[in-house]
Amino acid sequence: MTASQSYSVTIVGGGLGGLTAALALRQRGLRVTVLEQAEQLGEVGAGIQTAPNASRVLMALGLRSQLEAIHTEPLDQVRRRWEDGSVIAVTPLGDFCKRTHNAPYWHYHRADLHKVLLDACLSPDTPGPMVEVHTGSKVVSIDQGDPARPVAVTAAGKRHESDVLVGADGIRSGVRDALGMPDTLLFSGEMAYRVLIPGDKIAADPATRWLVDRFQSTIWYGPDRHLVHYMIRGGQYLNVVAIVPCSPEVEERWTVSATVDELVEAFPGWDDRVAAMLSKAEGEISAWAMYHRRRDPVWVDGHVALLGDACHAMLPYQAQGASQAMEDAAVLAEELGSVPVTGVAGALARYVARRAKHAGMVQDAAWRNMRFYHLPDGPEQRERDAKLKNFGGESDVSYEWLWSGTPLNDPDQESFAYQFHG
Repeated sequence: MTASQSYSVTIVGGGLGGLTAALALRQRGLRVTVLEQAEQLGEVGAGIQTAPNASRVLMALGLRSQLEAIHTEPLDQVRRRWEDGSVIAVTPLGDFCKRTHNAPYWHYHRADLHKVLLDACLSPDTPGPMVEVHTGSKVVSIDQGDPARPVAVTAAGKRHESDVLVGADGIRSGVRDALGMPDTLLFSGEMAYRVLIPGDKIAADPATRWLVDRFQSTIWYGPDRHLVHYMIRGGQYLNVVAIVPCSPEVEERWTVSATVDELVEAFPGWDDRVAAMLSKAEGEISAWAMYHRRRDPVWVDGHVALLGDACHAMLPYQAQGASQAMEDAAVLAEELGSVPVTGVAGALARYVARRAKHAGMVQDAAWRNMRFYHLPDGPEQRERDAKLKNFGGESDVSYEWLWSGTPLNDPDQESFAYQFHG
């Protein structure tokens, strides 16, 4: 795109999806402004997984060296039984992912990944016009008086006019509400405890030392609940996500603080190693109600588009929420970056056509996996465990399909030409 063709995009939301989109659009030559409601940009203290489909997007943005400095690589995905910790199945990650997909499966602290993206958006050395970021800018309405120049209006009354407006503002998207789009929010009946446990406490206890001897991504399956954990920051922390039936308080308030005792007591009768691990939690423990969105292909209204959780919030049973938002960002940048401003409407239509079905399939698979993960012991559970021993996917989609990602128009990216061999 030439300088004369460049136009402006406002992104509402400075999370991982919004910043990935901002960076991808910047590198296509577009002028990008990010509006973030928080007073300071950052991410919660928790871990995040990027599967090869997201890693390829990030690497294509020139971030490989920065990611190599902050990542932790799990060598396997291990699935365990709740009552005795016996291994149901092991799926290779590590070198297997890099050989098969030419992109890694990596874990990060969310704040570290967020900082890499933000730094690249603001760096004078990144290709394209530097991204403008405004914090303390909660968008309360959208003015579409001129459909080709939507205006984001903040609580302070500031108006941000641009050629395209992107709502990347999360599951409770204010942009979505301002557009009057259908209420597709659904409650799962479950909640997730999220906590970081110091790695040195894990390493010091013989009952949990095995967690640092070999970095793995571990899923424990049990009736009505499950547990996921993996190391981040090279073993500095064990990131834990523990999903259980939701309490009325958490359902109403969305998120509450929790105690170590509550966390441990949420897994009665489980393998002793679970209690040994969870009892080491310290610092902030939070419980989050698990909401998601019903699959819905309506992501665009004129020159306003939704991205990530704003349009396809999903439950975490595919570990793909952020990864799918990053795929959105890559496709949106391809479409907007290949047209002049007169082609925006067509570009946004193609963005939805390329992404809505794909993300919707992941949404549906994650929803069905909730039951798949939480089967009571019995014939269905045994059938599930037998299926996992020859693992290529869970309930609906294969890892080969999921990790290949949305087909992109960029031949360099689609060739998986990031050489990890050796």
